[in-house]
Amino acid sequence: MTFVLGLTGSIGMGKSTTAALFVKRGVPLHDADAAVHRLHRGRAAGPIAAAFPGTVIDGVVDRAKLGAAVLGKPDALRQLEAIIHPLVREEEEAFVAGCRKEGAGLAVIDVPLLLETGGESRCDAVLVVTAPAEVQRERVLARQGMTAEKLAAILSRQMPDAEKRRHAHFLVDTSRGLMAADRQVGSILTALAGRPGRVAAAKLQAES
Repeated sequence: MTFVLGLTGSIGMGKSTTAALFVKRGVPLHDADAAVHRLHRGRAAGPIAAAFPGTVIDGVVDRAKLGAAVLGKPDALRQLEAIIHPLVREEEEAFVAGCRKEGAGLAVIDVPLLLETGGESRCDAVLVVTAPAEVQRERVLARQGMTAEKLAAILSRQMPDAEKRRHAHFLVDTSRGLMAADRQVGSILTALAGRPGRVAAAKLQAES
């Protein structure tokens, strides 16, 4: 039965880089951020246009306009999440079901707010990608359009890294370079080899 590994980490920790290392090794992976991008061009565009007028152009969500509409506005952000999160969850469930049908031993779900939203209950184990705070800050502020104020707003919505690490079954520290991160991913795959997935099995039993 497919073992579901939840991959998460705060902004600037190297989560996308770590996810790519799993994909490089042939592990099926569902990227929640990529799903959001697809939904912005598809099923989510209509509801977002209705909720946030002026944020959808030619049927595609303008991410900059949408960001401006919700940044620093908790009620608006909750309204947006109520639109997006169920759609992303549907895609994730379809992905895991497909992995189970194909007999995959391991499937990774890459979810930025996995722990903040109670998503660990959907996983057999949790991997947290981490790095020192000064490395995180340097990486994020180097991004185009990012400011200290935007970073502070994002971090206010995320569980502190130290707390995330306490929830983790596995850690990948990306501050020591790509090769070191790849070795850590290899060690995790070795540790998980042949381990049955309890979450997928329980879901399958509940559906039968």
